[in-house]
Amino acid sequence: MKKILLLLAVAGFTNTLYAQTIFTYGNNAVDKAEFLRAYNKNKTPVENKEKALREYLDLYIKFKLKVKAAMELQLDTLPQLQYDAQSFRSQIEDSYLNNEKAVNDLLGEAFNRSQKDMHVLHFFIPVDANAVAADTLNAFKSINAFYTGLAGGKTDYDNLNATLAVKVRQADLGFVTVFALPYEYESIIYNLKMNETSKPYRAKNGWHMFKLVDERKAVGKWKIAQILLSIPPDASAEAKAGYQKKADSIYQLLQKGEDFGKMARWFSDDKVTYGSNGELAEFGSGKFELSFENEVFKLTKDKEISKPFLTAYGYHIVKRLSQTPVPADKNDAAYQFELKQKIQQDSRITYAKDLFVKEIMRQVNLKKTSAVADADLYRYADSVFAKPDSETGNAVLYPIAAKTLYTYAKTKLTGKDWLDFVRSYKSGELYHGESNAALADKFVTSTIMDYYKKHLEDYNAEFRYQMDEFKDGNVLFEIMERNIWSKASADVKALEKYYDQNKTRYPWNASADIIIFNCTGKAIADSARAAVLNGKDWKKIVEESNNNVLADSGRFELAQLPVTIDSKTADGYVSQVVINPVDGNTSFIKVVKQYAANLQRNFEEAKGLVINDYQNILEEKWIAELKNKYPVKVNESVFQSLLK
Repeated sequence: MKKILLLLAVAGFTNTLYAQTIFTYGNNAVDKAEFLRAYNKNKTPVENKEKALREYLDLYIKFKLKVKAAMELQLDTLPQLQYDAQSFRSQIEDSYLNNEKAVNDLLGEAFNRSQKDMHVLHFFIPVDANAVAADTLNAFKSINAFYTGLAGGKTDYDNLNATLAVKVRQADLGFVTVFALPYEYESIIYNLKMNETSKPYRAKNGWHMFKLVDERKAVGKWKIAQILLSIPPDASAEAKAGYQKKADSIYQLLQKGEDFGKMARWFSDDKVTYGSNGELAEFGSGKFELSFENEVFKLTKDKEISKPFLTAYGYHIVKRLSQTPVPADKNDAAYQFELKQKIQQDSRITYAKDLFVKEIMRQVNLKKTSAVADADLYRYADSVFAKPDSETGNAVLYPIAAKTLYTYAKTKLTGKDWLDFVRSYKSGELYHGESNAALADKFVTSTIMDYYKKHLEDYNAEFRYQMDEFKDGNVLFEIMERNIWSKASADVKALEKYYDQNKTRYPWNASADIIIFNCTGKAIADSARAAVLNGKDWKKIVEESNNNVLADSGRFELAQLPVTIDSKTADGYVSQVVINPVDGNTSFIKVVKQYAANLQRNFEEAKGLVINDYQNILEEKWIAELKNKYPVKVNESVFQSLLK
């Protein structure tokens, strides 16, 4: 009874599989999902869905038959095709070696943070990496005591500092925005509530705290020019008054219409910008000190000029050149691309990479054994580096060599693998004094990622589909070249015979002997056209153009020309210059001689068309042979399900 139930279950499973098969060819089956994936990738809007699907099904059946024939000839083993496949793999594999979801999460986070600027105060106690334990403890106690005071609502920072063993440094960072600070600090700040102070955060250089004191809608990017009258630190009150008077005089001249750039060149002490009319590079929040930015952001329209204002650097007069607001639309493709580029270059991308590595370790089922203690791993790592000529597989010198440290997929990582990695890494340029524990992480990560990269097809279906499509396309091109294209082009007798039997199919439409000029720009084209009108030989024009003018002569059908002419256009006519809006190509033509429609093409004139038609005949014959060899059967019920 159990055997009967099992057979029924297997039969049911097989029927389910077949129910999703849209067609078979020989012993090969193509399922509905594969066909739909190909169709959806190439589909265009249609009125008759069934007709479009029928036509594509016919094309896809022919495609699979041709690829099958190519594979039977083992064309995929040709060295050139294998090289092409490997090159293509190298081009696309990096795009699959990331955590797209994590990157998209970072992108959403960056967009949300970019919508507002945060005004923060920074509190900091430095801690030297080599500090003794007592100093480290004092710093820890001091920052926590300071935090307790702030959390309790105290704002007298000097009094808070007075009783501490280590003084807390304070700074007003002004307004900051996304990407302005290291990611870990940015995340702390953007998670604060108004007037809230973050808990002490231990970084490599010491303890940090941040307090949010204000926030505003993001000010975007600004382009300005400035005139700076720099005041020496030791200037007297009388001298400062003189600078103010000079700034006021310059401002009055600007109000009367004097050119800002000229005044910047004459008077500005900003050595970086005075030579470029005072123009600064585009900037946003946090680029300059708060007092300067506050005055700049008061300007409400382009070309507006500020009154002179004083900062620690001197008197400034600023002209607003442009202001670009931060896009508020999450569907703004250009802004999303800009943010993504910044993410890829920012430290936060390591977050996505770490998540990706963890996911890969889960997929390959990485497990650490208990065969070797970490202390022994590190001890023998030091030993193998100290003995560069020793054999890492020597069990006497290195008892861990044959022991299994990790297992993943169907692979083992041994002590010898670890020792070889340590020796190689510490001897290379990438080594920067990392601890053995850090090296152990690198060892596991690099090994697992290398394995995953080599076996991407096993873990990523989309990558496998893309590689299969490329390989199929490559062998298809090769077998079409062998069986159809080259054969048709080379068989001149067959082509001439086909032409003689079908010459009435190859008349000329309305045509003309034409010289077509293609030029690198409108000015070049205008100059070349003028030379043609003056009777200069067109070949001489091309020869003297330094590759700025290309020309071709021949008989063309009028519909093929880049300009419109009709049967009344006189011989010798030179058209106006036209610019193709699609590719920007600049061209004009000269009409040498016109011909009426329906004149017979001779064999040479019709050869390209004849070859194309003859190729179609050869291909149809070949497809018929393939269908006989691999009978095709369409599952009509599955096809009908596509129409629902």
